[in-house]
Amino acid sequence: MKRSLIIVSLALSFTVSAQNTYWWGAAVGLGHEQPYKEQDLFDLRTQDANNQIAPLFLSSDGDYMWSDKPFNFTVRKGVVRTSVPMPPKMVGKTLRDAYLAAQARFFPPSGLLPDTLFFTRPQYNTWIELMYNQNQADILRYAHAVIDNGFPAGVLMIDDNWQRYYGNFNFKAERFPDAKGMIDELHSLGFKVMVWVCPFVSPDSPEYRDLAERGFLLRDRENNIATLTWWNGQSACYDLTNPKAAEHFVSILRQAQAEYGIDGFKFDAGDNNCYASVNPLRAFNAKATNVDHTESWAKIGLQFPFNEYRACWKMGGQPLVQRLGDKDYSWEAVRQLIPQMCVAGLMGYAFTCPDMIGGGQFTSFLYIDSTRFDQELIVRSAQVHALMPMMQFSVAPWRILSEQNLAIVRRMAQLHTEFAPYIMQCAHKAAETGEPIVRLMEYQFPHQGLAEVKDQFMLGNKYLVAPMVDNGSSRNVILPPGTWRDDQGKKYKGGETYHIQVPLDRLPYFEKIR
Repeated sequence: MKRSLIIVSLALSFTVSAQNTYWWGAAVGLGHEQPYKEQDLFDLRTQDANNQIAPLFLSSDGDYMWSDKPFNFTVRKGVVRTSVPMPPKMVGKTLRDAYLAAQARFFPPSGLLPDTLFFTRPQYNTWIELMYNQNQADILRYAHAVIDNGFPAGVLMIDDNWQRYYGNFNFKAERFPDAKGMIDELHSLGFKVMVWVCPFVSPDSPEYRDLAERGFLLRDRENNIATLTWWNGQSACYDLTNPKAAEHFVSILRQAQAEYGIDGFKFDAGDNNCYASVNPLRAFNAKATNVDHTESWAKIGLQFPFNEYRACWKMGGQPLVQRLGDKDYSWEAVRQLIPQMCVAGLMGYAFTCPDMIGGGQFTSFLYIDSTRFDQELIVRSAQVHALMPMMQFSVAPWRILSEQNLAIVRRMAQLHTEFAPYIMQCAHKAAETGEPIVRLMEYQFPHQGLAEVKDQFMLGNKYLVAPMVDNGSSRNVILPPGTWRDDQGKKYKGGETYHIQVPLDRLPYFEKIR
């Protein structure tokens, strides 16, 4: 294919254009809009689209662009313009060539994995069912319902507001009369237990005063303790660019583990826009920018095999569990899962979970009773998750689904466990080589007209998965060259598009047999 590459330096902008070339990168939360055609100004210094970001672009023709620092960019008619010079480096002929070269140089695989339970069993998060009313009785009720309804035990995450206040890691005594006993009981049911934490500290608390005296909190222009704005209000914040502050924070988490038997932590917040709410910030690292604080927060998780992040800067190739940002309860959100998961893989975040089944944006659930749920949406969402590296429940399917639809979702959880050996094989390969687990069709089958396919994906190099991402009972599937066998045992000749029937109880997937 003849290529036409144009690079124009325009004062503080840099323009990259290539005829018949597609580009991905920069923001996982924009994955559903990639490959890029049009994108309004997006600033990696202050925006993250509620998800992971990285200073990277990859092309379908084997080019990558990387900047050590954050930048802003726009896309017009497929042309990427960045605020810093990022000359493309041509390293091959395909998207895979570009990715492997970039990750080898800038975010090489660590060889390490998060705990394997993340991949082999479903995860359960108490957020949608309990929201800010986290309490011992309801958490135990939720966990027992998992088992009673035939779902396999896995990682259970206790979400925000279990703690006395931000910066404190003791359970609220009035809501958790025996927190250690609760966690012991969860362990006896087969769960590993994680709790939600953030880098923020409630003002005028004992922890606040102690940390301020130690010099462990971020400060503002006047050298006062900075008050950062985030979704739960205004708080002080750990200065994790200070090695002693980071060490202290980890020691506090270790104390909580020892006292209660906690297995790990959901590391929330840390978004670059939180740090942007005070400008300028004064930190131990005087050169730290917003994204450096985000990266410092992410590095805390490396000390805990049970970890989860939703916002990140760089850190590709590391044994950190990432999760897609909270999605609405909507079909539009279901359609975003596959392309965003694929872009996560292209940015080095192989160990990613596609949000919560049915959506993790709690406001979407506030005014819906169990009789008004679109059950088809919940079932199809579970099917998208089933053959991803991880799947996570939050809204209780046994509360909102009919017995028939609950059985389908239960089957999806079982299917995930049945695929666990292959998923683990892919996870180990990702840890060793950096190769994504969830792959774009263009990544696996380059230059075959598949760059804009967003409703099917490859699980490793062996399985093509084609869930329903719209309401309905049929869809088209594009099978690349080769011989394929579907979930019902039927063989197909590749290189063609097939229209298949997909009743609600079916998740179509195709194994490449030669």
